[in-house]
Amino acid sequence: MKHLVLIGGGHSHAIVLKMFGIKPLPGVRLTLISDVLHAPYSGMLPGHVAGFYDYDECHIDLRSLAEFAGCQILIDRAIAIDFNKNLVICQTRPPVNFDLLSVDIGSTPATLSVPGAAEYAIAAKPVPEFLASWNQLISERQNYPQKPLRIAIVGGGAGGVELALNMQSRLGKEEGRGKKEEGRRKREENLSSEIHLFHSGAELMPAHNHQVRRRIQEILISRGIQLHLKEKVCAVKKIERETTLQFPTDYQISCKSGLELECDRIFWVTQASAANWIGESGLAADSNGFIQVNDCLQSVSHPNVFAAGDIAAMVNYPRPKAGVFAVRQGKPLFENLQQFLLGKPLKPFAPQEQYLGLIGTGNKRAIASRGSFMWESALLWYWKDWIDRQFMQKFSNLPKTRNTK
Repeated sequence: MKHLVLIGGGHSHAIVLKMFGIKPLPGVRLTLISDVLHAPYSGMLPGHVAGFYDYDECHIDLRSLAEFAGCQILIDRAIAIDFNKNLVICQTRPPVNFDLLSVDIGSTPATLSVPGAAEYAIAAKPVPEFLASWNQLISERQNYPQKPLRIAIVGGGAGGVELALNMQSRLGKEEGRGKKEEGRRKREENLSSEIHLFHSGAELMPAHNHQVRRRIQEILISRGIQLHLKEKVCAVKKIERETTLQFPTDYQISCKSGLELECDRIFWVTQASAANWIGESGLAADSNGFIQVNDCLQSVSHPNVFAAGDIAAMVNYPRPKAGVFAVRQGKPLFENLQQFLLGKPLKPFAPQEQYLGLIGTGNKRAIASRGSFMWESALLWYWKDWIDRQFMQKFSNLPKTRNTK
């Protein structure tokens, strides 16, 4: 009986489990180690922030998926790998032995280099912690709608931009203003919430073409989201003071230029980084700590380790950290795990060079971006909504195919 251990419930592993349920491999025992029972689907999270989707609509139920695959699920966090004994070291449970290992744990924003960011900023990942903070903020808005609110978002990539637009949409609803048509003046004197977006570069979303960057900036400005371009955040601190203000701000963000801003919440959506234990375990990693894999999604240093999603860096095919690549890697990862277990040759996989990015603008419209192409329409949002719902449908109402061990 060979033991395949999956670390993390990311998009690739969700597909692997679904395919193992459809095509089980005799003589193989499956174990999933995940720190959550419900894995967030990145494509629908901005819409969830805006209030377009509820929790269940944008989370994959890993327990039912594991039952369908005949897989044991351990709710814990992997913190190390002992390759001398082939053990996964967990935070609370005893070590888990393995014959074959696959890692799909995603990434987290790089915050440790900025003093105070790890302590006081809210990282966009891990998603459960981010959503807990966001839901707490929404609850406060409902209880104290008159309270002035100032939010800072650090990171001007697609993630930061989408977060700013969808947060503003949700806060507008909570403040009783409802939906607003694009093009209408948004900066009203009685607005009780502000959103500030900080970006170290001269233009937002550098991975996209000029048309997309220009249009996104127009939308943000038209909605009153305050942009701070070419501003490198160098410190975050908690404000300690005695005050008679009814609603004092709690934090201060400082930039290298000397700009300082007091705010109620700071959300961090900067360049992705990897968990420290990956490199510490001896796996070959790139300069950002991501597991280096070959064309078969196999570790270049440890043949019995595979990786996919954000945590993986394909040596011959460098690609941005985007959910579309994790989804596309699901099937080839499944096939190569089975090939390895069967002692058969692995199958190389080449990801697409370009991908269609669909950026939701928080008002049930979206911008399509691919290479030099751009298109903006409400139709794109409904098309994206259909694609996302079709993907999630794959993991719902699953029968139990065999007993877990």
